[in-house]
Amino acid sequence: MADKLDMGEMASFDKAKLKKTETQEKNTLLTKETIEQVKRSEIS
Repeated sequence: MADKLDMGEMASFDKAKLKKTETQEKNTLLTKETIEQVKRSEIS
């Protein structure tokens, strides 16, 4: 079957060939303070 791993390929895998990437957080969660500020500004 094509969906099974070939153990020979797995054993010869070279992690050094992988590219170095840097992750960036795009969707940050609001802090409790920020939520309170928004609530206060909506009331005013």
